[in-house]
Amino acid sequence: MTKSQADVVRTALEILDERGAEAVSMRAIAQELGVRMNTVLWHVKTKARLEELMADAIVAGVSLDDLPAHWQDRAAEIARRYRKALLAHRDGAAVVAGTYAAEPATLDTAEALVAALLEGGLPPKEAAWTCWGVIYFLLGLAQEEQALPPSSEGFDVGERPSLRRVLPFLAEESFDERFEFGIARLLAR
Repeated sequence: MTKSQADVVRTALEILDERGAEAVSMRAIAQELGVRMNTVLWHVKTKARLEELMADAIVAGVSLDDLPAHWQDRAAEIARRYRKALLAHRDGAAVVAGTYAAEPATLDTAEALVAALLEGGLPPKEAAWTCWGVIYFLLGLAQEEQALPPSSEGFDVGERPSLRRVLPFLAEESFDERFEFGIARLLAR
């Protein structure tokens, strides 16, 4: 049975969700599909290319339909949906963070975010850099959330008075609140 690039990427994402990023390999994909490794390589060529395609497939989970009209609300909603898309896949943030995917879904999402920022009056350079800031914030926060051990107890900061003062807020696992706080700061005008 002939397989397609879409089959390879879908299977890679299934392996990712079931076993994590470290389990995704050309060999594992070939085994799951019941094909030779050459068939997988024919469709994706390299592991780096596979990761780009996987990252774009993850970002394709960002719906750009029915977005709010106001630029700040729209940008914040795109960010919320982006975070949700990352969290929908085990190690999703790590996969996306590890690539520079100039692929359709990634470019469409960036276009929508930059368009909202430009509409809000940001000059082109600020719109571009704010887009990067939002994406980097999302990737970092989602990676932390996905990497958090199931029973994370606080951590010891030693004799660092400033860190001791804010430790209750550093140690809490309120990712939703931290996300909303960060996005509000990044989009403040």
